[in-house]
Amino acid sequence: MFAKPIPGRMTAAAEGDAVVLLIGMRINHFWGVRHWLPVFAAMPRMLRELSRDRSRGLLGCTLLSGSPRTYYVVQYWESKEKLYAYASAPDMLHRKAWAMINRKEKKSRQHVGLWHETYVVPEGGYESIYADMPAYGLAAATGVLPIERRGRRAADRLAHRSSAE
Repeated sequence: MFAKPIPGRMTAAAEGDAVVLLIGMRINHFWGVRHWLPVFAAMPRMLRELSRDRSRGLLGCTLLSGSPRTYYVVQYWESKEKLYAYASAPDMLHRKAWAMINRKEKKSRQHVGLWHETYVVPEGGYESIYADMPAYGLAAATGVLPIERRGRRAADRLAHRSSAE
């Protein structure tokens, strides 16, 4: 939150494919607090669970608000397989939270909307630049490199391949 900016121009140190999960909720009825508050509270608990066990595959995340009604998280994962494994693991919070939401589905869905999008972006399909910024987004998840290591132009950074280094 109060990270110092890294002077100059940087790029993310990501190698290989990038797995990005966007996941969020929308409060449809503010007065239905008892329906949407458990959903709202579940995500920080899952993120804490994942941060305690890095082998699960979450590289980093950013919590965001789109409006007073919409909240979402941008997550970066090591692989889609690790994302799927976490989502379906019976001993992890995600599965328990999803079961709770499904049990209350008829009433809760009126009050809270849920969504997610998953993208597997092949190497060469993403690039980044951060100018006088703390590590953010993909760079916070994978580390930063001086821009010259990947190229000054976006086209050069998109052309980067892990095997080239």
